Order: sequence, then C-alpha cells, then structure tokens
Amino acid sequence: MTSVEQALFEGKPEEPLRRAAGRILSSALQAVDPEAAVLRHLRRRGSLLRVGGRRHDLRTVRRIYVVGAGKAGARMARAAESVLGDRITAGAVVVKHGYTEPLSRVRVVEAGHPLPDEAGVAGAEAVLDLAARADRDDLVLCLVSGGGSALLPAPVVGVTLQDKARVTDLLLRAGATIDELNTVRKHLSRVKGGQLARAAAPAAITSLILSDVVGSPLDVIASGPTVPDPTTYADAVRVLERYGVMDRAGPAVRDHLGRGERGEIPETPKPGDSLFAAVENVVVGGNEQAARAAVAEAKAAGFHALLLSTYVQGEAREVGRVLAAVAREIAAADRPLPRPACVVAGGETTVTVRGAGRGGRNQEVALGAALGVAGMAETLVVGFATDGTDGPTDAAGAVADGSTVARAHAVGLNPHRHLAANDSYPFFAALGDLIITGPTNTNVNDLMLVLVGTPSARTGP
Repeated sequence: MTSVEQALFEGKPEEPLRRAAGRILSSALQAVDPEAAVLRHLRRRGSLLRVGGRRHDLRTVRRIYVVGAGKAGARMARAAESVLGDRITAGAVVVKHGYTEPLSRVRVVEAGHPLPDEAGVAGAEAVLDLAARADRDDLVLCLVSGGGSALLPAPVVGVTLQDKARVTDLLLRAGATIDELNTVRKHLSRVKGGQLARAAAPAAITSLILSDVVGSPLDVIASGPTVPDPTTYADAVRVLERYGVMDRAGPAVRDHLGRGERGEIPETPKPGDSLFAAVENVVVGGNEQAARAAVAEAKAAGFHALLLSTYVQGEAREVGRVLAAVAREIAAADRPLPRPACVVAGGETTVTVRGAGRGGRNQEVALGAALGVAGMAETLVVGFATDGTDGPTDAAGAVADGSTVARAHAVGLNPHRHLAANDSYPFFAALGDLIITGPTNTNVNDLMLVLVGTPSARTGP
C-alpha cells in the first residue's frame, strides 16, 4: 500500500470504496512524479543535451547552473543530477521544510510555505547569485514547481519580509485567487515576474515547470520567474483594493506599489522583451495529467469514470456542495454516469476565512460535501491536495461519506458550526477521516473524487 491508500483505508477494512479511492489517488500521484517528469524532457547522449525543445552541444556550453524553487524542487533536481552529473557547475533549489532529497551537486534550501521566512530569503539570494554569474556561453536550468512563489521571497528595496508576509496572509484570508496573490507578489519581488530571467541574461535559460495552477498559465506558476509578466503595478493595487486590505498592507507596500503605478520605478519585464529570446519555458506535468491517470485507474477498478473538469475554482464549501449534488444525481438517476461511478475533478478552491478554526480548502470541500451526502449509502467524496499539505495543516485533505454527519452528531460535533468557523481539521480528526500522507514531493494542485457504488452490493476491489 502507498501512504495515500493507508491514509484512506487503514482501520476501515469494511469500506472498499475507500480502498478504491486510495488506489485512484496513488495512481494520480505516480503520473506526476517530478523526477520522471524531468527525465522525459531532459536527455543526454554524449555531448548532446536535449532540454525541452532545444538541443545544446555540451562542448560549447561553458557552465551549467541549476536553480529553482517549489515543493517538487529537490526531486526535480535529483533528476537533473542523474542526467548532467559533474557538468553541473553549481545549483540551488528552495523547497518547503520537509520536502528535501539527498543531492550532491545542487544545494537544497528548506524554507517556509505558504508564508515566506528568512530561510526563503537566503535561498532566493542564492538563486539570484547563481543566475547573475551566468554569461552568454552558459546554460541555466530552472526547475519550477508549485509553492515556488512563497519559497522565493526576494523583497524589493524598502519592503521587508514581514511586509510581504503580512500582505500574503491578508490576501489568503480574504479569499484571493492564486492569480491575484501572485500579481501582488511579483511587484514586491526582485525575482518573480520574469526577473530571474532578467538576472540570468544573456545566458540560455530553460525552465522545466510542474504546474499547480488551473489551466497552467506560465506567468502564474510560482509567479513566473522566467516568464514575461503581463500584469502591472496598477493591477497589484487593484487586487489590494478589491479585497479591502490596502489600508492594512503597510506603508512600505503602499509606497512601493504607488511609485510603480506612477511609473517612477521600472516594471517587470513584459511580453516582447528581447531578453526572452534566449528563454524556453516547458510544462512537464500538471493537474490534467494526474486527473486522467485517476480516471484510468478508476476504470481499471471497475467504475464508470469521468473527468468532470480540471478548472474547478470557487469557495471550497460551495464546491463541496456541488460535488454532493453530483453524487445525488448519480444515485437517483445514473447521471452523468451509471453506478458504480467515479467522477474526478481538479483545480484549486479558495477559503474566505471568517472563523478562527483550523483547516484547509480540501478539508472544507469535504465538510461542505458531507452535509449534502448525509444519509446516502455507498457514497464517498474526497478532497485531496497532491502536495500532501492542505492549508496550514499536516493533512492532505479529508474524506466524507453518507455517515459523516451522523457520526459527528454521535460524538457531539456540529458540522454546521465547524463549517461556519472554518474548523474542518478538528472535525475530521475526531472522526478519523483526515488524509495524512506527509510530503509527496510533488504538487499539481488539488484532486476531488466522487464515488458512488451500487445500492445492493459493495463496490470496488
């Protein structure tokens, strides 16, 4: 059994739907293994190196630097080391605490996520230093994965790490999307929004990117360190105003963004900038790849399976209610699939924090769904963060079934109160329904499953 299967199934041998869900999610994770993803796009035969769509004669490449950031960074760097070996001159990747791997040529810096810390600042400076060393005959291999934005905090002059952390926290609690959050972070940074590419110019740069963003827009993943930035200082100001946090953002942030909006300081590099002629950005894996693998595994296990969408966004609890409605439709009318059915969805929801509880978006999806599937037999809804960390908790998500609400009431828990307080973690912890896997060392956003078995017999292997 993998850790995902254990987390879903251990202690509940009478529930085959959980075992099936565990196997489905395990297959999804295997499909987006960061090391395998890099090796599909980084190949070497003698002195010929293929990186993405470009070929390099290593006899003409003077130095190779490996840099990057994200939760999958260490495993991606391990793949780079296996291909390039001692041709790597130096390297540095920044990963979330606990998401490390033993490496020989590339330095791994562990740092804070989702809120940046001083270790992240040190890691960002190391990455910028290596990029600045690169010259025309050099190659910079940039390894980017989800979480990279928070893990590369290189604040602009005059703005402190604490200033950036405050703004990040305010926007997260206000329910800002990742696109909006990154628009602000790019304009408070010296590395995001194409500025790492600016630092490494005129060297050749190839970024291998494991996407954790809905639709995989290159400028949003890890705030696009090697990608032209279509957003502006004015956009960043509008995000803060939209969520009503401008007054609490701090004078240094307001001053910097205001100066940028007035054109007093340079913008991030934009599409059409000549520096990007030497830059290639390649997506090596993402949510759709994981979701399709989940569908394939579900079909192999005997379910009628459907990939509903990989663009799921919105309030987590509302998404949970929609997934519950899908389960009820299947149970009542065999639509959109006949039973036994597995519906797979991917994306990233948001939580507007109104209470003082503890939880994460996938746990809140499951809690919202629990209310909608209450009393249903042979029904399971799962919210799962592929990186193993759902919000500021040690859980990857949670599972809800038709008995969740009744079991909660039996131990004195009120699901409505927990939902109102954004307190999904202790709710599911008390029921033994948290999914705790530890770091998966990958990150391709979230997966959601709706499983509905046959009414007369147990379903699943």
